[in-house]
Amino acid sequence: MRFVLTHPMHTHPYNPELVTGSGVTAIAAAAERAGFHGFGFTDHPAPTQRWLDSGGHDALDPFVAMGFAAAVTTRLRLIPNLVVLPYRNPLIVAKAGATLDALSGGRFTLAVGVGYLKGEFAALGVEYEQRAGIVDEALDVIRQVWTADNVSFAGRHFEFDGITAHPRPQQRPPIWIGGNTAAARRRVVTHGDAWCPFAAPEMLARVTRTATMDGDAQLVAGIKDLARRCDSAGRDPAEIDIVFNGLGSTPGRSSFDPASFIADVERLATIGVTVITLSVAGDSVDQAVSAIEEFGDTVIRHQVKRTRP
Repeated sequence: MRFVLTHPMHTHPYNPELVTGSGVTAIAAAAERAGFHGFGFTDHPAPTQRWLDSGGHDALDPFVAMGFAAAVTTRLRLIPNLVVLPYRNPLIVAKAGATLDALSGGRFTLAVGVGYLKGEFAALGVEYEQRAGIVDEALDVIRQVWTADNVSFAGRHFEFDGITAHPRPQQRPPIWIGGNTAAARRRVVTHGDAWCPFAAPEMLARVTRTATMDGDAQLVAGIKDLARRCDSAGRDPAEIDIVFNGLGSTPGRSSFDPASFIADVERLATIGVTVITLSVAGDSVDQAVSAIEEFGDTVIRHQVKRTRP
């Protein structure tokens, strides 16, 4: 099992230490030392005050912040959680991703979602009801400009002619696609290298406009559906990662039980999950670093020991 850490800026307000260059780099360096596979940031460029007051959280720009993390690490992959793809022109996303991949030595993974905050879409001038179609076209655009020159495209949402965008990534970054729906799994088969479902009880699923996922049965059903779609498209399901976000306990809190967490990890591994995304307590940078170190000692190293022959 591999683990991806989301920067622990998950409240409003937040500890100002978390948004300093030294804070970001300290957390990134700690994640690499602890054995995390990846590290990234959420994407909320224009959240509404109403959403923040009802439990939302502030955010850094993920591409800028991942650049800071890249500069102090050598192995850690840079994996946002998630880039809301309709918020940006796909040529801008492709350029930012290619730049980060080139400067980090090929360590960028583009993880994307369709988004759900209507107020944020409105503020950014993006048609909310068109977001699914925008994502489909954007993924096609990004893959093309990362791999070819003199690219032309004519779609409903984007149109351009003869674009060559260099520098290219060192190699095409993996594309991870978030969401619990069948549409998300369809996009994985067409464009992606990983499916990223998340735990979503009925109320959360309504808020985030996705399918409910409140138990193993729905996750298993989704993985089986993905495998069927892969078979129909001639893709090997084993080549697609299953990236799960939603284990309940938070490292760094007094309630965190490493043994219980490991048991959940092992259960998910038997289902087919290959990567787990999590965050840690973020009341301060020191607390976050301590929680990362504890997680590395009690969970990640335990996993490494179990997989050694």
